[in-house]
Amino acid sequence: MLADLRALQAPFIIPNHLAQADPLIQRFERWAREHLKEGFSLQEAADALATSARTLQRRCEAVLGKSPLSYFQDLRVERAQSLLHGSGLDLDAIAAEVGYVDGTTLRTLLRGRLGRGVRELRANLR
Repeated sequence: MLADLRALQAPFIIPNHLAQADPLIQRFERWAREHLKEGFSLQEAADALATSARTLQRRCEAVLGKSPLSYFQDLRVERAQSLLHGSGLDLDAIAAEVGYVDGTTLRTLLRGRLGRGVRELRANLR
């Protein structure tokens, strides 16, 4: 097994590995990645996966140790980090790509989740 142990990726390694072990969580991850721009609705996710909202909630808690919304936000952070590194997009454009109205909301999420601001993240990725 290969794992990218850079500090920026560490919070995602175990949840991503666990997601691959559970078919419902694997389908939820695929659905979530396809719907990052649209925002999150637990009921819409459950309907798309042909399960109940409660079942999806319980399974995420059991397998990932977090709520579906928290995992969805993790995926947004992961995608935003990728765009910060691999694109020339400004923060507002990146925010739009991951489902936020503006860069301020994304900036707050990144600082809250990663403990670093956008400048620090971009500097560390170069």
